[in-house]
Amino acid sequence: MIEALKSEEIVNKVGGRFKLTALVQKRMLELMEGARPLIPVDREKMTDLEIVIQEILQDKIAIDYEQSGIPKPR
Repeated sequence: MIEALKSEEIVNKVGGRFKLTALVQKRMLELMEGARPLIPVDREKMTDLEIVIQEILQDKIAIDYEQSGIPKPR
């Protein structure tokens, strides 16, 4: 398991574990369908999950609360 997922920092960044799971799942699907990573990366050295975690930690991706209808965390 990736150490970053054990940290509360990433959970708090998106507003909870469920929202984190949904965001990771959505972004991983995009990467598997051919989307380019939003961070500089060597695809041979990082898994898609590691890429997604780094994108979240570097504020490159987040939940679009307006479009999703999910209340924004306080």
